[in-house]
Order: sequence, then C-alpha cells, then structure tokens
Amino acid sequence: MIAMMHFATLLIATMFAIAAAVAFDWMLLRATFHLMRPATARRPAPTNELVHGTRELARAFAAHR
Repeated sequence: MIAMMHFATLLIATMFAIAAAVAFDWMLLRATFHLMRPATARRPAPTNELVHGTRELARAFAAHR
C-alpha cells in the first residue's frame, strides 16, 4: 500500500514538473520570437515626401514649356 502511495506521489510530482517545464519552455520560445523580430516591425510607414516633390518638379518643368 505504501509503495502505491509513493508511486502515485511520484506520478503527480512528475506531472507538475512536466507542466512547469512546458510553461517555461513556451515563455522562452515567445521571448525568443519577440527578440528575433526585425527592427523594421516597429518603424512607422514611410511618408510620401518624394512623391510630392516629384509632382512639384513636374509642374515646374511643365510651366516653362
């Protein structure tokens, strides 16, 4: 009877250890993916300054023709 109780205790402790290891591994995996994200992921969208400048330049040259 005591051997069965020891075996059950070992089984429950092993299940808790497996659950803790999976949770810790998942946390480390998420942290790794967060650190591996490229730096451009947080960069804002580029502005259209070049488009506006090109449009103004085209109007300036078109006016002289």
